[in-house]
Amino acid sequence: MHDAALTLQTIAPDHLAYPAPLKTCVAFKTPPILNAIGNLDLLSQNPIALFCSKQCPGDLILKAYDLAQSLRDAEIPVISGLHTPIEQDCLKIMLRSTQPIIHCPARSISKIRLSPEQKQAIGENRLLLISPFSASYPRVTAELAGKRNEMIGTIAHTIFIAYASPNSKTLAFAQSLISAGKSVVTFASSSNPLLQEQGIVGLDIDEIVRRCLDAQISHTQKAASIDNER
Repeated sequence: MHDAALTLQTIAPDHLAYPAPLKTCVAFKTPPILNAIGNLDLLSQNPIALFCSKQCPGDLILKAYDLAQSLRDAEIPVISGLHTPIEQDCLKIMLRSTQPIIHCPARSISKIRLSPEQKQAIGENRLLLISPFSASYPRVTAELAGKRNEMIGTIAHTIFIAYASPNSKTLAFAQSLISAGKSVVTFASSSNPLLQEQGIVGLDIDEIVRRCLDAQISHTQKAASIDNER
């Protein structure tokens, strides 16, 4: 792999790869400049967001792993902070394929240490790291994580939340997404009542994958229509 693939890039709001929805993200006073490592084309692939609280019932952990494998096998683009233990385990599962992954750390990525698997995925143009935080923010904080999550929620076509603990930031985030009219889904499970009480749709794994595939088809058709109009 060429070292150029690991070069830190700076993406301003006027860059062609910059996600248009991010220009109006309420978490930032002005559209943030993005720092990126990897394939910028992944930003245009209409990903599903993946979230899970640190604490999670065992049956939902297993379902999350099964979902990660199904998304991987279908090569569905995923965007996530990949920070909690379950999210990190899902990353390990998803890296074992050609699936597009957008990893959004809640800190600067200017001095980030990448695993051999991440370096390989970047070299194969299937992993992108992006961060709206400069080198002045080398450590994860709750405030940065909140802004990062808002960024992810703005970019993704659908937000999947495996589990939200009572009184957690994940639950508050889910409530804000619903209020903003975003498409939010979770597992159909009696272990996950809090999210469903918010009006979030509970789906099984096949239904989540089908929704993602439909979104990909719609996105491709829309892009083709725009190209034809030019």
